[in-house]
Amino acid sequence: MLRKINLLILGLLAVFVTGCSEDFLETTPTDSIAEADAFASVDNMFLVLNGLHRVMYAQNPISGGTSSRSGQSFYMPALDAMGGEMIHSAPGNGWMTSELRWLTHTNANFTTVNNFWYMRYHIIATSNNLINLIAANGYPEADADVRNILGQAYAYRAWAYHQLVSTFAKGYLIGTPATDPGVPLLLVTGAPFTSEGRATVQVVYDQINDDIAKSITYFNGASDPDNKSHLSINAAHGLKARIDLTQGNWKDAADAAIAARAGFPLLDESDWLSGFNTVDLSEVIWGGTVIDSETNYYQSFFYFISPTFNGSQNRSNPKLINKEVYDAIPSTDFRINMALPLAPNTNSSASNGEGGSYETDPNYDSSDEFWDAWEAIITKYGMTTGHNTHPYMAVKFLQKNPGTIDPDDVIYMRASEMYLIEAEAKAMQSDVTGAQAVLQVFGSSRDTAYDSSIYTTKDALMEHIKWQRRVELYGEGFSFHDHIRWDEGIDLTNSGADDNLYRDGFMQAKPSLNDAWIWKIPQDEIDANPNLTEADQN
Repeated sequence: MLRKINLLILGLLAVFVTGCSEDFLETTPTDSIAEADAFASVDNMFLVLNGLHRVMYAQNPISGGTSSRSGQSFYMPALDAMGGEMIHSAPGNGWMTSELRWLTHTNANFTTVNNFWYMRYHIIATSNNLINLIAANGYPEADADVRNILGQAYAYRAWAYHQLVSTFAKGYLIGTPATDPGVPLLLVTGAPFTSEGRATVQVVYDQINDDIAKSITYFNGASDPDNKSHLSINAAHGLKARIDLTQGNWKDAADAAIAARAGFPLLDESDWLSGFNTVDLSEVIWGGTVIDSETNYYQSFFYFISPTFNGSQNRSNPKLINKEVYDAIPSTDFRINMALPLAPNTNSSASNGEGGSYETDPNYDSSDEFWDAWEAIITKYGMTTGHNTHPYMAVKFLQKNPGTIDPDDVIYMRASEMYLIEAEAKAMQSDVTGAQAVLQVFGSSRDTAYDSSIYTTKDALMEHIKWQRRVELYGEGFSFHDHIRWDEGIDLTNSGADDNLYRDGFMQAKPSLNDAWIWKIPQDEIDANPNLTEADQN
């Protein structure tokens, strides 16, 4: 794509390529290799793919030399914070404060929009190379490894374009896809590195649908993925389920979700509460296997979201679950243990003004009671004595080695999401019985008293499914785009968020009435792309 990113990436592709042995677990990255060498053999193309796996989570100086928004490690928690599900308890050290206030994605000059855009176009440019140069070099498509590479490349390209068009264009179900401007669509490789104008939303989705269909086709007969960092046929089905759900292709979404979760059993209570810090969990379909020597450290996923990570973002700003969502969890549902509603508010800078001592925290009557409760939490979860606690703080994401800056894996797709996609798709088809059935399987795995039969209408089912997504997928990056798909605004009045901290992010009208949900195209792109002008800006 894009003159700027093509010149940067296609000429020096392997700046981001990491060579690995022992199933991608070697801890030392390879040196950079030239583009011609990167595509000179099937083995080298796997190294290119390994670079993409790393780009998904690691520090990526892709745009302007900055790594300050590091892949999904940043954008997953940011999107949940902007969507009102992951609540910040205090300004902390400033990270994501502008995102909470809906300032960054509405400003074309912010790093947030730049890195979101250019990271995904980097993935597209690299995928284009893999797809086109396999054909140009005459690699046999019947070869299992070649099919694996093509399956992953088409899936990556589908994922990247779906992320872009879902974020920089009007939602498919609330807009007019045939005429709404989407994002630039480019599928070619190499010189002259010319850019494109904005294709319509429908044209972009047509390409996404074609890419994910080809991905699934190539994965049939492909070699097995080395590990869960690699995209697989299950992950491709999962991406298809997401893509179909966004378009309202309900039956296809349900079918793809069923295929995606095959072989990935739901977590039991012990595993669900173990911290979501490893791709080895049975439900994980796709996730980043983080290599110790190549982690983000203070830009890692767990830095932004985990109460145990030893960073200033977490010590001073424990992340909360939306109070309204949490209070609806029944006592028979083990996910009630994902947050601590009575944790003492120890931070004197807490945004709700109730932090610092028992005298300001309404849940405690004495200093001893207040600090004993804090000490019990610190001890149980392995935090440091510098960590603050706060009512409704989430303890879903816990490090393997708490109280450190050690890296942990990043999870992109789980079987639970697929159950909830199937349930939503069936509910939207008014298949009440079908939605109840899939919800019963999912819900009873979480709640010993679960009974889906009480949800007897499409509307009741949808309200319950929305709540289930907010609980089950908390912190996994879905809420912002869920609001767009459901055409729901944001009102954090009873969430536990502070309106002075959140400002514009505290309340937003629904997306069909509010173009602030559509991200600004980076100004760098407007300036550099000869096929875009200020008139193309959102």
